[in-house]
Order: sequence, then structure tokens, then C-alpha cells
Amino acid sequence: MSIGNSPEDDRPSIGRVLQQARIGAGLTVEEISSSTRVRIPIVHAIEEDDFSRCGGDVYARGHIRTLARAVGLDPEPLVSQYDAEHGGRPAPTPAAPLFEAERIRSEPRRPNWTAAMVAAIVVVVGFVGFTFFKGGDDTPAATQLAEGAAPNTKTPKPKTDKTVDPKPAPSDSAIAAAPRDKVTVRLNANQGKSWISAKDHNGRLLFDGLLLQGQTKTFQDQERVDLVLGDAGSIELFVNGKKVEDKFQPGQVERLSYTKGDPAVG
Repeated sequence: MSIGNSPEDDRPSIGRVLQQARIGAGLTVEEISSSTRVRIPIVHAIEEDDFSRCGGDVYARGHIRTLARAVGLDPEPLVSQYDAEHGGRPAPTPAAPLFEAERIRSEPRRPNWTAAMVAAIVVVVGFVGFTFFKGGDDTPAATQLAEGAAPNTKTPKPKTDKTVDPKPAPSDSAIAAAPRDKVTVRLNANQGKSWISAKDHNGRLLFDGLLLQGQTKTFQDQERVDLVLGDAGSIELFVNGKKVEDKFQPGQVERLSYTKGDPAVG
């Protein structure tokens, strides 16, 4: 039994600080839940210093950051207090070099589509130019060609149609760039910094840390990649070679899961 209290013992609990700040801001639990997308029972539990409903330390830190920002508090002292009271924060695990190697090897495939389209255009333009030049030298020959060789005049059209409308090619190449037997997720912090966490289908932590503006991280797994984005509005997301078109708001916490195939919002 100890005598007296240390300065840490006199410090208000995390839940108490968040609750007082919410009340001071004139906000209800329902309003906080609506603005942060943290469910009402979890908000109540955190304000009572019960973090068991968060689903683990990673999610608990994310909820603390989100709720602190929503009531105008600096989240870092509260996260540090949480780490001190719950055994400290695990060291970030960097993404395996295999993931970066897979991404680097897949990129050189893209120029092959460009080279094929350029070659096709050159062939079509050369053929059309040769036909036009030959027809202009001899009018009777041109007349005979127009009458008796009608099928030949249709030959360039299929080639021209294919080269004029190459729009599907970039999408197909983007899919081909990502291995189809794996889940490939790439995160670009193009709008600002964001804390992120990534796990494989076995729950193994692939990364847990801060992604600074301009940085990129790529993750792969045989079946599924689970993500937690602390500030989803700052992240540009690509899954299996395709950009995920979703309007995440700044400061919004998102929990996403992706598997093989055409991506959908997690």
C-alpha cells in the first residue's frame, strides 16, 4: 500500500478529460458519434475509461485521436497517457521488402501498351498514305479500285477504330500491373499526413505509424488486407491496380478491408 499520490495519480483519466471537453463544447454523445462515426456505445465506454470495446490498442488509439480532435483537444498527450497505462505502444513493423519489390517489378509492363499502340498507328497511317498516293497518280486505276476492290477499302477501318479509341487500355494495364493471385493495396498521402495501420488476413500487423505527406506505402497478402486510416481524407487509395473513388472527409477515421478482384469501398 503506497502513501500519498504521485503527479500521475492526480492526473484526470482519459475518459474524464474527453467527457469534460465534450460537455464544455456543448456537444452531446449523439452529436459526437455522428460527426466522428464512432458508435455511441463506444463513446460512452471510452468516457468511462473502458477501452475493451474498441477492439484492441490500435483502434483505441484511433478513437482517442478522433474524439480529441472533435472536441478541440490535442490528441497526442492523451495517446501517450494511454500507452503509459496500457503497456506502451508496439514498435512499428515496416512493410516487408517483398511488397515494394512486387510493385517495382509490375511498373515496367505499362510502356508495352504504349509501344503497341504507337506501332499500330504507324502501320495504319503508312497504309492509308500509300493507298492515297497510289490512287492519286492514276485516275482510272483509282476508279477501278473503288469499284472492284471495295473489300480492301474497308481493311484499314478496323485498325483505325482500335487505335483511335484506346481508352480501355490504361484500365486493363492497371489491372495487369497488380498480381491477380494477391491483394495489392497502395496508399498515397497526397493531401497531408495520416496515421495508418495495416494487417494481413491472419491479423499480423504489417504497419502501424504515421504516413507523411508525399509518402507512399504498398501492402500485399494472399487473401485480404485490413486498413485503419486515421485521416482518410488525406489518403489516395489504389486496390488491385485501380483507384478507389470515395469522398473521405478530412479527419475521418475509416476501417477498410479488401480482397482479390475488382475493389469496392471497404
